[in-house]
Amino acid sequence: MRTPLIAGNFKMFKTAAETVTYVKDLRGLITASKVFGVDVVIAPPFTSLSAAVDAAAGSVIGVAAQNLHWEREGAFTGEVSAAMVHATGARLVIIGHSERRTLFGDTNETVNKKTHAAITGGLVPIVCVGETLDQRDRNETMAVLDKQIKESLDRVTGEQLSRIVIAYEPVWAIGTGRNATPAQAGEAHFHIRQRLKQWFGLDASEKCRVLYGGSVKPDNIAKLIAEPDVDGALVGGASLDPKSFFAIITGAAAK
Repeated sequence: MRTPLIAGNFKMFKTAAETVTYVKDLRGLITASKVFGVDVVIAPPFTSLSAAVDAAAGSVIGVAAQNLHWEREGAFTGEVSAAMVHATGARLVIIGHSERRTLFGDTNETVNKKTHAAITGGLVPIVCVGETLDQRDRNETMAVLDKQIKESLDRVTGEQLSRIVIAYEPVWAIGTGRNATPAQAGEAHFHIRQRLKQWFGLDASEKCRVLYGGSVKPDNIAKLIAEPDVDGALVGGASLDPKSFFAIITGAAAK
């Protein structure tokens, strides 16, 4: 049985001080309720990573970066390496988020490089895949997922996959207020699981957690998490308020 994972992506929100206040509030909610059986992760901006790690110390809250560069060091102005992320105390990293792909030029090739850099650097990659609205309307969803998974995870071993997290993000449902129905999410997640089984083996595919990310809210998490192959959620806007994020965590605890 895979433990549900709820990850909150803060995107370009919250200073270090605001992140510390957030973590304290979330810790209080989790401690008071004694919610068990869910892994919780927040992904604040780079400038808040160390503060988040310190504030979360001794709690169930893990910390992730939102991106990294595939090189360990070099003349890459504005970039951050896996070693730098690891040095903050963060132990996970989001790779290939749809906004990174559409706004900043991430490709399957660079996602693959970043994934290997994360693994080598001792980080757990949360690798994002998902189709656009045009691709869905053309009935290309599964083909797009196949290409993204195959190329983004090229040269990843079954053993490595078992420790990787995949996030399925239907791009048309991110920040739009629209979301895939539980059935649509379940269908995509089932397809992803079958491909992982085919390409990496049964054991690795059963250990790899696949999250849903697309306008996840407190009022839809229970139905989404009830789908057999949905192992949690990558939450955007609804994670910015600790009470809202905690409600999503609570909804996932019923898995």
